[in-house]
Amino acid sequence: MSGIWMRAGLAAGCVVVATAAQAQPASVKDAWVRAPAPGQKVAGVYMEIVSRTHTALVAVASPVAARAELHSMALEDGVMKMRPLERIELPAGTPVKLAPGGLHVMLIDLKQPLKRGEKVPVTLTVLQLDSGSRSVFTVRAEVRAADAKAHHH
Repeated sequence: MSGIWMRAGLAAGCVVVATAAQAQPASVKDAWVRAPAPGQKVAGVYMEIVSRTHTALVAVASPVAARAELHSMALEDGVMKMRPLERIELPAGTPVKLAPGGLHVMLIDLKQPLKRGEKVPVTLTVLQLDSGSRSVFTVRAEVRAADAKAHHH
């Protein structure tokens, strides 16, 4: 009899988890911040985002920086150029990687030094493209050494 109750409890737990996951429009994994060099006032933030529906990342913020911006990097005529973006498209079910040398978040005018291993809150604002509604949620990005590789397989 206890086995039946255990299964019922597990099933109920799964329902709660599924409901909570559905409330957030996108999931984020492997969020990290590149540790800035001493005295440097900017830092890149990287992560992988998967949206359940067609959305766009439209704003970012963090209490450790005066401001945060969405950026892209691209090679143009042999020179790496960084440009601010209004938004990053998040097609439904497709992982979008924010990574060094590509799409990323820039933390600008850091208010404090960032230490390796520290967890930095980064607030993401995602726009639901079909309804126009916005969802705001915070991820904790781990500060890693500049040479740290973010490849988890």
